[in-house]
Amino acid sequence: MASGSHRVQSDFIYFRKGSFFGLACFANMPVESELERGARMKSVGILSPSYTMLYRYMHFLENQVRHQLEIPGHYTPLEAFYEDKKGILPPGVNAQACQPTIHWLSTVHKHLYPEMKITHPAGCMSQFIKFFGEQIFILWKFALLRKRILIFSPPPVGVVCYRVYCCCCLANVTLPGVGATAPEAKPFFYVNVADIETLDDEVSYVACTTEKIFEQKQELYDVYVDNQNVKTHLECLQPLLRINSADKEKYRRLNDQRQLLMYTQEVDGDCTSCEEDLFILFFMEQNNRIFQTLLEVAASQDKTLTADHARSMGLDPQGDRNFLLDLLEVYGFDLMLVIDNPCCP
Repeated sequence: MASGSHRVQSDFIYFRKGSFFGLACFANMPVESELERGARMKSVGILSPSYTMLYRYMHFLENQVRHQLEIPGHYTPLEAFYEDKKGILPPGVNAQACQPTIHWLSTVHKHLYPEMKITHPAGCMSQFIKFFGEQIFILWKFALLRKRILIFSPPPVGVVCYRVYCCCCLANVTLPGVGATAPEAKPFFYVNVADIETLDDEVSYVACTTEKIFEQKQELYDVYVDNQNVKTHLECLQPLLRINSADKEKYRRLNDQRQLLMYTQEVDGDCTSCEEDLFILFFMEQNNRIFQTLLEVAASQDKTLTADHARSMGLDPQGDRNFLLDLLEVYGFDLMLVIDNPCCP
């Protein structure tokens, strides 16, 4: 149950509990009871080693939380569900080993990204990009650099959990041999003050919260997102907050592809393609393009990365210089970055 949930009638929430992922549905109903202070609030949830299949039980959880509001303490359907679905991990098996990493995905459509997309009412990724606009490429860079990203929003928190998922999807890479030295991209989904100790030990994550107190705990995050305001307290990351010409060009191409898709769907009646696939594939191809170039330069004799290389990767040689330097360090590329300063003759 997220902090501040008493302000909304219903919500859902993705979260982590140790090595497991959870989905809970919340509902709030006014009652004439002094003991319950005029409102009855219930939350019903499940835990699983993987978050990608949790959506399948959302309808059941919604029904059960409504049932708990109307008949509190009647757990027969929940007990039957548990007996039918319960699982036991083999001794010594860590639940994280059961969770697919979302940045090693290879094909489009069903296996392009986790099936969590099924629950998106009107397209999670399309709403995500419309919400952030050009700033999507700021988040993209931070996600690729495996920074600790914390998203704040008041309830309802369900849609914000989807933003966590979408932010992780921005960093999908499918080239073999890339990312071995980089921290794992971890979606933590919803966190509260009880998770502070856990977050303090993490070097990379994406999470969301409804608790404003987190903004003051700067040691826990690298990037703080408040509504559409993306900010960082780290001076070394400040240059990455500026949108450059290459970012604007990528955003234009993304919108052009979206318009073309919508036209194709309207004219040809093509329902096999969707915006989700388009957006995921756009960033996957962009990331692969960058790392393919880095791999080729790393295999060359001089191992020198130039302004032409940066442009071929869809980056701004000057505006993305700091991003490139950080990228080389995070992913373990031993290359020389040679980009002329425009102020020099």
